[in-house]
Amino acid sequence: MNARLFKFIGVLINFISYFSREYAAKLSIKLFSTPLKGRLDAEATQYLNTAIQEDVIHENILIKTYLWKGKKETILLAHGWESNTYRWKSLIEILKPLDYTIIALDAPAHGASGGKLFNALFYSECIHTVAKKFKAHTLIGHSVGGTSTIFSQYNYQLESVKKIVALGAPADFVDVFKRYETMMGYNNRVSKAMEQYVLKEFNHLPEYYSAPNFIKEIDARVLTIHDKKDRIIPYTDGLKFKKIYEKVQFISTKGFGHGLKNETVYNHIVDFLNA
Repeated sequence: MNARLFKFIGVLINFISYFSREYAAKLSIKLFSTPLKGRLDAEATQYLNTAIQEDVIHENILIKTYLWKGKKETILLAHGWESNTYRWKSLIEILKPLDYTIIALDAPAHGASGGKLFNALFYSECIHTVAKKFKAHTLIGHSVGGTSTIFSQYNYQLESVKKIVALGAPADFVDVFKRYETMMGYNNRVSKAMEQYVLKEFNHLPEYYSAPNFIKEIDARVLTIHDKKDRIIPYTDGLKFKKIYEKVQFISTKGFGHGLKNETVYNHIVDFLNA
């Protein structure tokens, strides 16, 4: 959707909020949770057919997983919003010759997985289910996939997980919501109603969900990489992770954008895996 359409929808939801804040919040959260792309195309399907595929069920949602077997530790890959496992192709091709076992999953409502809605908290549960099944040693996530891996380990403290890599990850829910609300042009009634919706559904207000704060309670070693030119998740989010220097190794890049698909980034990841 283009910017004008976003603003038009925002105006409609603002109008609805004067009659029912709860319904306006429900609509705004549903829109926020509905990916418009991220399914597999023919090229992606052809590549992913080189993996051993298995369907894992979490709360009646089919989660598609892809396995490339190796003799070393298991690395789990979790993509971000409106993406799928194919985004990891370049990194997978680097890790395979190093003999790591690689397991990747398509998020709910993405790739070949089931479902129509997505949120970071449910994604974190799916990540845990897959990580536990395959005894993942390292979790690597991009964008919201990075945040969700941190949420997953914070909530479940899986003993097998020793390392986490978060690439271009949002630091907290508050700023993610603010950027969404600004993009849509929501009024204060909708914003407040969204907060109450999150509280009702997840038992916490958005400010509770802070990945840097959660890292403080995680024993695993953490690497975060963020690009100064990231136009999707601001560099200031990365700096929030940097502040947790006792727990986080932070690497700043410039010119790789939000995708961070670059050999330099991959070398940093491999160095972290070998450390």
